Amino acid sequence: MPLADRFLDIRHDPHSDELLARGGDSEAHSILQRAGFIAVVRLHETYHRAPTGLAEDDDSCLATDAVARLRAAGYHVDCAPDFDTDARPSSYLPLGFSVAHLAERLRDATTTDEAADALTELTAAHDGILAALEEVLTATADFHDGLGQAADPYTARRLRYLADEHLHIIRTDLAHTRNALADRHAQHPSRSTCTAKVPTTERERSAVCACPPPPRTLPAPPPPVAAGLRR
Repeated sequence: MPLADRFLDIRHDPHSDELLARGGDSEAHSILQRAGFIAVVRLHETYHRAPTGLAEDDDSCLATDAVARLRAAGYHVDCAPDFDTDARPSSYLPLGFSVAHLAERLRDATTTDEAADALTELTAAHDGILAALEEVLTATADFHDGLGQAADPYTARRLRYLADEHLHIIRTDLAHTRNALADRHAQHPSRSTCTAKVPTTERERSAVCACPPPPRTLPAPPPPVAAGLRR
C-alpha cells in the first residue's frame, strides 16, 4: 500500500466552506462513509463531503467522529483544530467482511464440492445473501413510496426493476453454476491440498511431503537469426 494512502486531510474548503475529506485508500473511504460523509467521484480523484443542510454543530461532530475512526484504524489525519480528538472508538468487522470471506473460500477451494458450498451462501433460496439483497432493494423501494419528492416514485420503480430483472439474472446464473459444481464431485486439476506426510515408499530422505515435484519449464528458444545475404 502506498504510504500516501495512509494520510488524509479533513477541514472546511476555504472557497466553498464545505466540509471536505481528501486522501486515503478504499478502506479509509469506507470509514468516511460510515461516519456520514458522501463520496464525490471525479476523473482523477475521489474525495468526500459532508451531507448538505447540516447544522454547524452536526457538521463538527461528523468531522470529529471521522477523525477518531480513521486514527483508530491507523491513518494519519491532518484536520482543523476544532475536529482534533484523542478518542479512539472500537472498530468491528463490517458485514461485508463476511461476504468477502466467501471469495477467500473460493480461492482456497480444491474441489467442486468446496466451491459449491461457498456459493450456497450466496444462492440459498430463503436466507442466502442474494435473497437478503433483494429484500433490501424492495425495502428501499417501499421507503421511497410516498416520500414526497417528484423523483421518489421513479427511484422506487427503478429499485424494484433492479431486484426483479438484474438481480434475478444474477441469482439464476449463480444458482445454476452452484448446482453444476455440486454435481461434479471433482478435484480441481491445478489445486491440491498438501498433507505434509511422507509415504513409506519415498526414496528421498530429505522429502517433507508427498507433493509431486513442480513441472519442468523448458528454456525459451533463442530468437531466430536472420539469414545472411548471399554473395
